[in-house]
This record gives sequence, C-alpha cells and structure tokens, in this order.
Amino acid sequence: MAVNLDALVINMIISIIIISPILWLAGKTIVGGQKAKFTDAIWIVVLGVIIGGIFGYFFTGIISAIIQLIIWLALIKKFFDSTWGQAIIIAIIAVIIAVVIAVILGLLGLALFSII
Repeated sequence: MAVNLDALVINMIISIIIISPILWLAGKTIVGGQKAKFTDAIWIVVLGVIIGGIFGYFFTGIISAIIQLIIWLALIKKFFDSTWGQAIIIAIIAVIIAVVIAVILGLLGLALFSII
C-alpha cells in the first residue's frame, strides 16, 4: 500500500484552517486564555492528523477510531494543560461549535442559491 503524502499535506492544511480556531475557542472557554493558546491548537491538529494518518494506515475499524480518539484527547490534555474531563469537554464543545458553523454556512448557502 502506497502512502499518499500529497493527501496528508492537504488534509493537514485544511484541518489547521478549520479545526484549529474551533479547538482554540473551545479550549479558551474551558481552561482559559492562559492555557489554551492558538499555537497549541495548531500543534494539536498537526500531531493529531499525522498520528491519525499513521494509525489509519496500519489499523482500520473501531480499534483505530478508539485509539485516535484517545490520542486526540491526550494531545488536548497535554497542550492545553487540562484534566481528562476537561479534554473531553473541550472536544465535545469543539464538535458542537463545528456543527453550528456548518449549519449556519449551509443555511447561508441555501439562502444564496434561493436568491439566484
């Protein structure tokens, strides 16, 4: 199986642009601005994508998903200097923020198409 580095780099860039600000906002909400820095959010995303890509290459299915989830939570815990509970809450809030943004963008997209 060949490794597609182009796809990994594109995935990383898009993830940094989309996930980092959302993760930073969620972290800032839970642990405060002193512990949750934007550069830390970028590092969480970069390492999460790289490690997730490695595990996705070697493992598939539910085992891979569980391992990747634990790794993302560990990265949040480490970089935002939080507890496991706070890391879980940060992840949940980040998902909620992402869903809200996606819904708003979707509604704006529908509104734009209805005007045209």
